[in-house]
Amino acid sequence: MKEKTHDTEGRVAIVTGANRGIGFETCRMLARQGFRVVLASRDAAKGRAAAETLRREGLKVDPAELDVADAAGIKRFAAMVRKEYGRVDVLVNNAGIFLDREPADGGRKNGPPPAALEADPDVIRKSMETNVYGPFQLIQALVPLMRERNHGRIINVSSGMGQLTEMNDGYPGYRISKTALNAVTRIFSEELKSTDIRVNSICPGWVKTDMGGKEAPRTTEQGADTIVWLATQPPGGPTGKFFRDRKPLQW
Repeated sequence: MKEKTHDTEGRVAIVTGANRGIGFETCRMLARQGFRVVLASRDAAKGRAAAETLRREGLKVDPAELDVADAAGIKRFAAMVRKEYGRVDVLVNNAGIFLDREPADGGRKNGPPPAALEADPDVIRKSMETNVYGPFQLIQALVPLMRERNHGRIINVSSGMGQLTEMNDGYPGYRISKTALNAVTRIFSEELKSTDIRVNSICPGWVKTDMGGKEAPRTTEQGADTIVWLATQPPGGPTGKFFRDRKPLQW
């Protein structure tokens, strides 16, 4: 993606869970668009290595440590961003976990997916902490900086597995958390609808990453494309929507 749909000079983009996969590619693509990118990751060493890889490509990327399941850490991160950058123009809530891909006992690897009737409540809770509460608190912490310029683009990386219109069984922790993340998108988009802070969800599709697996048909570039498209929308762009491949999805 090379075209610029909005002036990005001097603007700051934050991407969570960004030391690998879709998050890493999103950092690369946003930096190529002219953003100064904050590559946030839970593992500080991996984040520094990922940022250095992109810096060797001549891109403006800074590493930052952030565990989105740590409420105090989110506050410290927001304070650092205010002090070091003084602004936030884009927030990509990409960090996420998929804990219930396999049964809790480690068996049935080739069997049916974990069912809600058998679900470990702790898996549901941990999924919500990372996939929902983390993005929720990051939006709360960083929107004040966006409000100061009446500009911001928030993209929540969700999944088609969270669509109520096509909801199936299995993987309850992941499905419930992604449905809830879509609710977060709708709620904040409504609260911010009078501003130029736009909030949207995206489904990247089944992407070849550590989470998606080697058999996934889509590249990280394909997964990141809609994120960058939404991040660079001009004033009056979409808000409160759910997208895949730049096209709206039903909730």
